Amino acid sequence: MRSVVRFMATTAAFAITAAGLSVPAAAAETDVLGVDFAQSTGAFRGGATGTLYGFGDEGTPTQALINGAAITNTSQKAPYGTQHPSGDALKVEGGFFAKHGQDMYIYVQDYYPDWPYHGGVRPDNYLEIVETVAEAVATKSARPKDYVFIPFNEPDGGNWYADWSTMKNTFLADWKAAYTKIQEVYARHGLGHARIGGPGDTGWQPTRSADFLSYAKANAVLPDVFIWHELGIDNLRTFRSHAADYRRLESSLGVGPIPINITEYGMLRDMGTPGQLVQWLSIMEDLKVDGQTAYWNYAGNFNDNSARTNSANAGWWLYKWYGDLAGSRTVKVTPPALNTVDTLQAIAAVDATNKRATVLYGGGSKPVSLQLTGLDPATFGSKVDIEIRENTLSGAEGVAGTPPVIKVLDGVALVNGAVTVDVPTYDRYAAYQVVITPEQDRTLAAGAVWTARTEAENAALTAATVYTQDPQAGGGWKFLASGGRDVGSFNQPSSKADWTVIVPRTGKYRFQVIGATPGKPGQHALFVDGSQSTLVRYTADLALTDYQKWQYRGSSEVTIPLTAGQHVLSLRASADGVAVLPNSDITLDKFLLTDVTDGEPTVYPASTLRYAGGAQVTYGTTGARGFGSVRGAGQRADVYANAWETGYYDISLDYRTSAAATTDLQVNGRSVAKLTAPRAGVWRSTARVRLAQGINELELSSAAGILLKQVTTTRAAAADSAAVTIEAENAVRHGTTVVNTYSTASGSNASGLKALGFIGKGAANTFEVPRGPGFDKPGAYDIAVSYANAELGGPHAYNPQVVDRRLDVTETGTATPAGHAYFRYTYAWDSFLERTVPVELKTAGGSLVFGNPDAYAPDVDKLTIAPVVVGSPVTIAISGRRRTA
Repeated sequence: MRSVVRFMATTAAFAITAAGLSVPAAAAETDVLGVDFAQSTGAFRGGATGTLYGFGDEGTPTQALINGAAITNTSQKAPYGTQHPSGDALKVEGGFFAKHGQDMYIYVQDYYPDWPYHGGVRPDNYLEIVETVAEAVATKSARPKDYVFIPFNEPDGGNWYADWSTMKNTFLADWKAAYTKIQEVYARHGLGHARIGGPGDTGWQPTRSADFLSYAKANAVLPDVFIWHELGIDNLRTFRSHAADYRRLESSLGVGPIPINITEYGMLRDMGTPGQLVQWLSIMEDLKVDGQTAYWNYAGNFNDNSARTNSANAGWWLYKWYGDLAGSRTVKVTPPALNTVDTLQAIAAVDATNKRATVLYGGGSKPVSLQLTGLDPATFGSKVDIEIRENTLSGAEGVAGTPPVIKVLDGVALVNGAVTVDVPTYDRYAAYQVVITPEQDRTLAAGAVWTARTEAENAALTAATVYTQDPQAGGGWKFLASGGRDVGSFNQPSSKADWTVIVPRTGKYRFQVIGATPGKPGQHALFVDGSQSTLVRYTADLALTDYQKWQYRGSSEVTIPLTAGQHVLSLRASADGVAVLPNSDITLDKFLLTDVTDGEPTVYPASTLRYAGGAQVTYGTTGARGFGSVRGAGQRADVYANAWETGYYDISLDYRTSAAATTDLQVNGRSVAKLTAPRAGVWRSTARVRLAQGINELELSSAAGILLKQVTTTRAAAADSAAVTIEAENAVRHGTTVVNTYSTASGSNASGLKALGFIGKGAANTFEVPRGPGFDKPGAYDIAVSYANAELGGPHAYNPQVVDRRLDVTETGTATPAGHAYFRYTYAWDSFLERTVPVELKTAGGSLVFGNPDAYAPDVDKLTIAPVVVGSPVTIAISGRRRTA
């Protein structure tokens, strides 16, 4: 039964057309969103998607998630810090700085293990800690000049200096002492000026800030970044006024302008929710300040803005869209209302180099009329193409696929640089990306892959209850439900949710359930037209507190065969109508059904990709308008492609060449294929590559040069026969490694209900996999590891103190390790997620040994070992001629 109180209500139903366009069931008043592309508001800053403890350990998040999200700033714990088990700045800086990272902030006080720090009492030896931390960064970081030290975090909130009437002078003197000490450390290492941020108050504090800036100016210890926090719901209304007050204060004192970073913003309800996040991002981008989402849960998942080990949730896709604006200039946006809580807001920008105008919007519940003006004919011509993509709430741990195109306008005429576009809104938690370009030489299409969806509360329900999830309840200490409602009390043998849906053809379909499995894995039975089709197995979700339990939503996916026509998909708590399935009391939020018969081909047009090193979209070649020009050393096009499951995918490039050319395809940092066109022409080159479940970074470069039209990924499941799966309990065990067996009643998703435990914490505690067919040659392989890790490292007032466990892969007969990875928290020891470890094998016969000599490795259920590439790349001339590269 529920441990939290819920309330019942009704809302309008929504449906989705076969083209993928969501349409309200009942007409609604329209919100007007004005965008004037002729009125620039400055260079795009891109710092609003920073994180506090968004990075856990090396590889958590994965590099593809980091690079795709384009995180420019993060705050992490001090080196040697004990506040949290993970999140050490020095351990994560490599991944952070790899592509987009600019500013690594560190909370110096996180050296202490307790919260409030040091029992809330100012210690006498704090300067020693400051020196130790600064010394570590100065001597051990590869990028010490890119660090920003935060000596004091929330000094007004119980951390040593709360009573300003008695502690003001102490704080000011301590600020000067800490500031001076950090500068001394950098000076003795020849590093020049060390950047320092503060004061770091829990909220905007006008009096404290005035005293602080006055003292800092008089004593030559002004911060390099001015910091405070914007937490709570009403801050969406007051944020701009706080920033204005601060700028006026600077002006009155004759200082600044000093860059601002809001190092904690947002509430639980905002995380992973694109329609909420876009409201925050729009304010910060408008003000040209940086910001970091608050750290309410555990380190290493961008504060609930990514899913599983390597997947996107809807929050991540908004981050990615925001990062795509790099190099643009933002323009004036006129929403229905500014400085209002939970309303339609937007960011808009023009990328003149790539001739691309973009609007990101969300937060409103009404259909939107986009009134776009100021589209310069010199950039966009007389006609434009417009694509609109929709990004709907998937839950904090629920997987969101590549946002679909829901509406297109192909070659629409501009009237005095203006066009109006009307877009239905799925719900207030969704966000939308509008991309406007000159006419392209490609056919625009919406709903290329058939999909359907329904809110769980709109299904025919038996023995279940619909609950309203008020977004402002509890001060924002909750996670939100798509459409504002969900289905709970799904705990009786008769509990079921029936969805009647019409599918267009006979084939294979992916059925996805978004819902919350509180703290342990669970199961439902899926019936199709009255007959059981399959079990839906759910992994555990976070459930440490009442405001997370039932609301921290993940997702589960199964593939089922369906014939063309109408079907009733029935999700049930019981397979036999007598006994409930293990842990079946699962909150249901939304169901989605997608046609995957043809491998779900997903197109990433060149006009929407990221470019580096001078590569760009070009409109100067007839027949290749809107193609990406990638030519010469350093030029690159980046694609962030989603894979719903680990396996082989055909990665196809459509492009033109003016002569023979070779394109280097890198996937997740490894060069995997050379795609060759033999001469001038129009080509499609395809490589069959192993992709990891979730987001995969594809990087394309060409010395001779190509004009890239698009990149398409298509699942090639038949090729999975090249992979070899080994149940871990069948491996050779050494030392303390043991076989764990899980009961049927546990609901565990472990294959065969067995896994290996007590791996590591000693060089002898390993398991070994002898080489065999399928991985008996040297080369590049991926090892997909099904694992569990529920280790916590000490208490904390509210953060789950998760430990990322490392698994090393060695190859007998070689001196260098084959590979390793850190494995994030899975919420329960009997709940298994998947993490891919890339390895380079040097021999044909050396056994693979898995372990960790220094600490425990994760429990391991099974391994799937697969070569990264199968077959040879193929290039086809569009005329039909074919060659093997």
